[in-house]
Amino acid sequence: MKIVGGIYGGRRLAVPKNRDIRPTTDKVRGAVFNMLASRDCIDGAVVLDAFCGTGALGLEALSRGAAQCTFMDKHRTSLDLARENVNALGVQDAQFISGDATKKLFTSDQKFSLVFLDPPYHRGLVRGTIDHLITAQILSSDAWIVCETERGAQGYVPDGFSLEQEKTYGEITVRILSSIAD
Repeated sequence: MKIVGGIYGGRRLAVPKNRDIRPTTDKVRGAVFNMLASRDCIDGAVVLDAFCGTGALGLEALSRGAAQCTFMDKHRTSLDLARENVNALGVQDAQFISGDATKKLFTSDQKFSLVFLDPPYHRGLVRGTIDHLITAQILSSDAWIVCETERGAQGYVPDGFSLEQEKTYGEITVRILSSIAD
């Protein structure tokens, strides 16, 4: 697995030794970032990579011009792997939060403009996570949310957001949501 584009393009990432973490493939990550680049929402973004696993989505965003990224996971193994990849690339603009994105209380004054949600499949975690992020008021007024789920999972578009694109790649469905400007 490697970074697909940007300043770290081509650099390899550490991957899990077992199947506990399911990284987004290079092909799907490349397609997602092409969709985001066409919407001009990466450059300067403040990113939350929830359920970060290897950290590949957040690192890809940083590679392509995001200002900073917070990597979050409730599993120490995942957070350690993301930290290993951040350190291997020499990334400076990264923070790490140990916790469950569906209920972790955030205490940041900073608002996230780009959020990646790639939770474990078949657990229905996307809706609760999005609702929690909205309730916690940590999304910017122009936020984008990228949701990766198993094929066939019901999509969720909360009030104040619109579904910009939905695409299925084999057994994976990606949905891109954007906040609706007032």
